[in-house]
Amino acid sequence: MKFIIDAQLPQLLAVWLKDRGFDAIHTLELPAANRSDDKEIIVVADQDDRVVLSKDSDFFDDHILTGKPKRLLVIKTGNIKNRDLIRLFEKNIERIESLFRRYVLIEMNRSELIVHR
Repeated sequence: MKFIIDAQLPQLLAVWLKDRGFDAIHTLELPAANRSDDKEIIVVADQDDRVVLSKDSDFFDDHILTGKPKRLLVIKTGNIKNRDLIRLFEKNIERIESLFRRYVLIEMNRSELIVHR
């Protein structure tokens, strides 16, 4: 599974995913780095078949209105320490991977994964 991590999430998340065998990039790796706009991130994600990981509700709105990005994991944890975010991924990564085989829009909060259909 491939991921692109948006600017308001830590680069550490991309490193953690890579260490577990996933293909993950952070917006810092794009030409405009963290100044990359949502449209640019969506183009990269959809061309490379990546799931966008973001806290930004604009991605959610765009997906609902236009179907882009094709696959989106919205992180709805509010402010969270990096170690706690990584723990959430440790707890949920297998289920996230499984859900994205069937669904395109998933929300993760501190206690559950929510599939939007």
